Formats: sequence, C-alpha cells, structure tokens
Amino acid sequence: MNPQIPPRTSLPGTRPQGARDESEAARQVREMFSRIAPRYDFLNHLLSLQLDRLWRRRVAQRFRYILARPDARALDVCCGTGDLAFALGSAGPARVFGADFAHPMLVLARQKAPARQGRGPGFFEANALALPCADGSVDLITTAFGFRNLANYERGLCEMYRVLRPGGELGILEFAEPRGAFFAPLYRFYLTRVLPRVGGVISGNPAAYSYLPNSVEKSPSPEELAALMSRVGFAEVRFALWTGGSVALHTARRR
Repeated sequence: MNPQIPPRTSLPGTRPQGARDESEAARQVREMFSRIAPRYDFLNHLLSLQLDRLWRRRVAQRFRYILARPDARALDVCCGTGDLAFALGSAGPARVFGADFAHPMLVLARQKAPARQGRGPGFFEANALALPCADGSVDLITTAFGFRNLANYERGLCEMYRVLRPGGELGILEFAEPRGAFFAPLYRFYLTRVLPRVGGVISGNPAAYSYLPNSVEKSPSPEELAALMSRVGFAEVRFALWTGGSVALHTARRR
C-alpha cells in the first residue's frame, strides 16, 4: 500500500449532482435510496452477477472469530435491506444490528427478518454520521457499499471509531477501480455504459444508477481510504482487493 499517491478528490464526502453542501448531499442520497428500495435487492444481485452474495459471505467469514462470541455485538452501518447483517448473523451467535437512514430500506430488511431462523438482526433508523450508540458499545462495525455515500468520510470514520470498544474491529467493503490493462477497460465499460442503462430501466430511476459510477469514480481509492483510516486513529489498517480489484475490503482495529 502507498498512501502517498495523488488524491482522486478533494471533497470531504459524496456530492450528488446539484448538492452544494453536506446537508444537501445527505438528503439527496437518502431520497435516492428510498426511491429505489423496491428493486434494490433484485438489481444488486443482477448487476453484480450474484457476486454481491459471495462478497458479503466473505466479510462475515473474515470476522467469524468475533461473531462466534455470544457476548459480542456487531453493527452494520448503511445496512440497506440487511443482506450483510443477515450474513453476519448467520456466522455466529453474536448480537447483530443494522442501521440505515433510508426508511424504506429498513422496512424491507424487517420484512425479510421473520423468515430467518433463530435470533435475527435488529434494525434501527440512523444517520451513519450521528449514530445513537454509546461510546465503546460494539465489538465490530461493518458497512458494505455504503461508505462512499457518506456526506463526510472522515466524520463517518470518527463516528465508527467512537462507537467501537477499544480493540474492536472495522470492516469496510467498497467498490474500487481495477488497474489491470485487460480487466480495467472492461470494468469501466460495464460500470459507465451497461450498469446505468440496465439499472435505470429496471428501477425506473436512471439518475440513481448514473450516480453509482460517478460515486465510485469520486470516492477515495483503497490507498486513500487506508491513509484516512490511519489518520483518524485506527491501527492495523489493511485492505484486500477482490474480484480483479473491483472491490476492496478494508479492515482495522480501534487502538
């Protein structure tokens, strides 16, 4: 890893088209995800060629030693319809919670929960930049494909650091841009040409699926995000690239 590479963006967080500040950015993201909630799961599975299921299972396996503890608490931030929270809950007896600020996403997550056996995740509505959780109250925080949508990346990391207990762990699964000479152009074509058209037609919201490739392009690179995590105070910061470098799992520990 080389945190000294030139930055891809000077913005503190996501900025959908027309958003002038953090407040407007957060509002637009919340409204956008609320609108696409009914087709969100179907499109996630379709557009990732079902790989999103595999990625979430791998995250759960990565933290299985924490999830195996009955006294552990895990929080999935920007949980959407709950798929990663469910994967975490299937990996062990730890108590799992999911938080998201798009209410329609949580409605769908709760509808999926009764079909699960055993003690399922608990879901609550919250902004990732102001979690209603006590300091040092959870052992594990995860987020899958939601970090790049935060209106302020550093504030989001600081809030996760606050909520984690000392020694607790963080896992951020996020899109990345492949750099290989062969795969990178194919990925770029799919991300910018195919995905927005298919997602826009099926969801009925072309703007949301035009936002996705733009948000990937403007969000921190794996190296930038690792450097930011270290600057906030996290220790043992690492990232692993999966699926040709198209996704990255960042892991870290609160000091």
